[in-house]
Amino acid sequence: MTEKNKKENIREELGRAAEAMAAASLLFDKGFFKDAVSRLYYFLLYNVRALLLTKGLETRSHESALRMLGLHFIKEGIFEPGFSHIFSKLMKYREEADYNPFYIFTREDFSELRKEVEDVSEKTKAYLKSKSYY
Repeated sequence: MTEKNKKENIREELGRAAEAMAAASLLFDKGFFKDAVSRLYYFLLYNVRALLLTKGLETRSHESALRMLGLHFIKEGIFEPGFSHIFSKLMKYREEADYNPFYIFTREDFSELRKEVEDVSEKTKAYLKSKSYY
């Protein structure tokens, strides 16, 4: 993967992240909290995939994104373990939102999760800027 490809792919992932956050906000405003939480997860996933691309890494599954995040960014001390905990938590919540009809998310749940993922996104953008990818 060339540097030009990396930058283009990172830009694409960040664009997808922005769309996921916009969708999450629209769903939240209409009271669709489960779907809004699911879109928050995808917002975070696309941010993680952008990070992984800086090291030339591509994922084939949600679980591999979590593993590679831990191995290449948490274990190396680039990000604190809380980053992967938030990603793991949102991964679980996305599964509940998509597949468990009895799991309930509230307005407050979404708002709290949104703050967490926005904080992670800011750290992601700072890292990407420091490496001249953003």
